[in-house]
Amino acid sequence: MLAIVDYGVGNLFSLCSSLKSLNQPAVITSDPKEISMAERVILPGVGAFGDAAEKLRNTGLDTVVREQAESGKPLLGICLGMQLLFEKSYEFGEHAGLGLLRGSIVPMKGTIPEGLKIPQMGWNSLILRRNHPLLRDIKEGDCVYFVHSYYADGCEDSLIASCDYGREITAAVASGNVMGCQFHPEKSGKVGLSILKAFCEVAV
Repeated sequence: MLAIVDYGVGNLFSLCSSLKSLNQPAVITSDPKEISMAERVILPGVGAFGDAAEKLRNTGLDTVVREQAESGKPLLGICLGMQLLFEKSYEFGEHAGLGLLRGSIVPMKGTIPEGLKIPQMGWNSLILRRNHPLLRDIKEGDCVYFVHSYYADGCEDSLIASCDYGREITAAVASGNVMGCQFHPEKSGKVGLSILKAFCEVAV
């Protein structure tokens, strides 16, 4: 059983549908007991980093997610959920993250060439940076779906895939049992499903 952490940010229907198509049972929950009983945990999220981090803290789910990660349980952050795994974000101020990965979340504005739209919204191809079980079925150039205006920086030690959006942009990260995708695997067709399937089967 997978636990999808529900802390009030984002529509989780497409993620549940994707997991169901893979015959992977999942529960959307904010119950610490259910999360602790799950074999794997997914931290989703859309919206602003500061608001999401505050909701995690106010519900106590920040502690729950950290405890699950520290226990060695596979944890996957998706989009904003991936960003929350890092130390801090500079989105509308400075906000502390979960600190499970080294690096910061920084704005695209001012770092990518003028003329490129922000947010990056749509399909982009993956550049594989190192082998990892999460990307076991992914080929160089496979395309996934992004929607974001901020990205992870200073995370070279956990970087496993990037994309080119006028400069190198972090696409996927992993350190031990903690993994993250800036893109939406649940909206990325067969490529995304293969990543979710790999997460459901990865041994750490």
